[in-house]
Amino acid sequence: MPGLSDKDEFIYPQRSFRGEFTPENLLLDANLQEFAARVGIICALENSGKLSPIEAYDQIKELWHQLEASRHSLF
Repeated sequence: MPGLSDKDEFIYPQRSFRGEFTPENLLLDANLQEFAARVGIICALENSGKLSPIEAYDQIKELWHQLEASRHSLF
């Protein structure tokens, strides 16, 4: 992403897209990368005691629903 700060690049690293290029596949790949990064942060917060296991589960479940909704809107 253009204009990312070092902190943003560290928190939300973007990897090159690999696969059959379509706008939908590219957007889904970006959504999957963001999902993975956010799940990693939630897991770290739970492991450090900042979130309860139930809160972490609920947040990841909500992220999963958002990811599914984005996939359904693309295909």
